[in-house]
Amino acid sequence: MDKIVYVDNAATTPCDPRVLKVMTQALSGACGNPSSHYSVGYEAKAIVDKGREQVAAAIHAAPEEIFFTGCGSEADNWAVKGTALKFARSGKKHLITSQFEHHAILHSMKALERLGFEVTYLKPTSEGFIRPEDVEAAIRPDTALVTIMMANNEIGTIQPIREIAAICKKHGVWCHTDAVQATGAIPVDVQELGVDMLSMSGHKFNGPKGIGALYCRKGIWPQNLIDGGSQEARHRAGTENVAGIAGIGEALALATATLGEKMAHEQALRDYVIDRILKNIPQARLNGSHENRLPGNVNISFPGLEGETILLDLDMHGICASTGSACNSDSLDPSHVLLSIGVPEEIGHGSMRFTFGPQNTQEEAEYLCDTLEEIIPRRRAMSCMWLADQGEARVFSLKGEN
Repeated sequence: MDKIVYVDNAATTPCDPRVLKVMTQALSGACGNPSSHYSVGYEAKAIVDKGREQVAAAIHAAPEEIFFTGCGSEADNWAVKGTALKFARSGKKHLITSQFEHHAILHSMKALERLGFEVTYLKPTSEGFIRPEDVEAAIRPDTALVTIMMANNEIGTIQPIREIAAICKKHGVWCHTDAVQATGAIPVDVQELGVDMLSMSGHKFNGPKGIGALYCRKGIWPQNLIDGGSQEARHRAGTENVAGIAGIGEALALATATLGEKMAHEQALRDYVIDRILKNIPQARLNGSHENRLPGNVNISFPGLEGETILLDLDMHGICASTGSACNSDSLDPSHVLLSIGVPEEIGHGSMRFTFGPQNTQEEAEYLCDTLEEIIPRRRAMSCMWLADQGEARVFSLKGEN
């Protein structure tokens, strides 16, 4: 295959040419500062206002409930740290999250723990779900915030956020959801969900990098993280990223306009790859629920191999994917997400994530499977972790054989 096959859309997505067009127009035309009181400033402000209206309409919010940020991680940090610092003044210093959140949430929680806050980390089920009853059991009189991601970024499981938000409302606790993976991929309606805050990021739905947003329900104001000017209704200082805002607005409008068709296309590719791998590659293991997951998400473990080896082989065949294990040079541990749902360490090391977008084709899905069916047996034949004569993995990890 001459072209690159890109199946890592959960990491980032290609920018839609129609999005690039509106961004180029914003960069070349509206040179003014949106806060300036003259014609070119008003022109820039009109672009910002349109982007805000597009984002709000896509999630059924009001424009004044949308606050632009530099990325999804900033939105997560603002929701968590801003809420924690706000309620600490009244003695509420307990927070609830899950063990398999994105590191933007988990590292924010660790930072708050160093400041004296207490955090409860809920364990997901073996299929990758947070149970609403576990959330309710963890709530205390001093709980300030519950934050559970809407869809997991690695295994794609979609969480019962509406039920969790209803429990939070009953107990008077703010509810935030990291919807970075969900927005633009599945229907996201803040009125139906009932959440107080929701994070999103433009580059996850064919928009630009470097722009995100935080939805805050009317009356919900986490403490500011960035102080300075009066931008974003005095809640997030800094001159607005006019082109980025134009891009995220257009991208989300485009994604939601054809969402049903997009979901059906990605789900067909997902199911084809899952079914074929599980049928043709011995001991391949699907991580997470088969049904209740993001339309384009496939997370598979291949016992007896290291994910990084598979990743490099795929790259040599022109396929861009991602590994489920940690790739940091200072860590030999597999993904915290897989460990949290009970995947054994030695199996977690051999995990791969394939995520499809609207640009992917059936031909690419078939090529991916063809390639895996060639490289997995070949690599297993060379692996000390695979018993070739028995067709199974040894119980072995980098810490030693058991």
